[in-house]
Amino acid sequence: MMGKKRHLAILAEGRFTSLDAKTAVGVLRYRPAEVIAVVDSTRAGRTCEACVGVGGAIPVIADLEAAAARGADSLLIGVAPQGGELPREWRGMVEEALGRGWDVLSGLHVFLADDPALADLAARHDARILDVRRPPGTRPIAARRAAALEALVVLTVGSDCNVGKMTAALELTRILEARGMRTAFVATGQTGIVIADHGVAVDAVPSDFVAGVVEEQVLAAAASADVVVVEGQGALHHPGYSGVTLALLHGSCPRAMELCHQAGRERVRVPGHRPAVDEDSQPWIPPLDELARSYEAAASWVSPGRVIGVALNTAGIDEAAARAAVRRAAETTGLPATDPVRFGAGSLADAVDAERRAGRARAPLA
Repeated sequence: MMGKKRHLAILAEGRFTSLDAKTAVGVLRYRPAEVIAVVDSTRAGRTCEACVGVGGAIPVIADLEAAAARGADSLLIGVAPQGGELPREWRGMVEEALGRGWDVLSGLHVFLADDPALADLAARHDARILDVRRPPGTRPIAARRAAALEALVVLTVGSDCNVGKMTAALELTRILEARGMRTAFVATGQTGIVIADHGVAVDAVPSDFVAGVVEEQVLAAAASADVVVVEGQGALHHPGYSGVTLALLHGSCPRAMELCHQAGRERVRVPGHRPAVDEDSQPWIPPLDELARSYEAAASWVSPGRVIGVALNTAGIDEAAARAAVRRAAETTGLPATDPVRFGAGSLADAVDAERRAGRARAPLA
């Protein structure tokens, strides 16, 4: 991971839940062999599986000393808190990790390597600080080049933030690869980058250049793949994150999209607001068929693309309710639908394979 095989302690102090610790959950799901333990003193003694539903028997422990005793050699910041700052109460643990000579991997908006005290501590103990959200030095402008690719570009799009776009993209990539298809995953957020060991966190790129950076990532991936699966961000109807969604649409020029939604979620979640407290202020999520048409319309402004499947996140409801939700999504949209984690991504992969074989006509470049 990030240059070498690691024995990770994941820091999620006081926040080791599915919603708060998305980075931790993603790494536990897709790279569990490199995780020694999760650090959260408020849940110490439990397993990761018991806390967040993934990670099996990997333990939750109280501190870095316990992690060191288990053989940890690196610390991963396991959450991305609102505002992107390092929680004040965590600084001591980051300093302790660097003092032990551990590398620290961070997806925060604030770059820890730019902190003089932390940088000095790392240098004195032969440790490294890896800020995976640091943007590339170049600032390209998108030019619709991805529209001309022979490879099929698939973008995961969503009804809201935090509905499973990265997970759907990774599950789709995994099953396509298992079927022998040359597939590349393009990571666009900090968790995806940690899992894949490459990519660009697009929310750290100045807005004028997000589409251009995405375009370059897609072109590079397509050089050795027949299908390029791009991790989506935000949502077209989200009042805060619609900009990054549109940039991803126009930079990647997807011919196919997978629509992601959390079953039962009716309103957009806006940071700083709690639906249980301020329910009436949250925008409604449009019906899935309307969302699909909206994404297709927005994509067509630059290059035609269509929604070919629905990926539902059914975490938190029982299997019968999950199957009913999947069935309703399929009936509403007329598209294959599944929870790719719970029921597998087979139907989504079938749709991608059919789209690739059909070789849908692309609009000629202007």
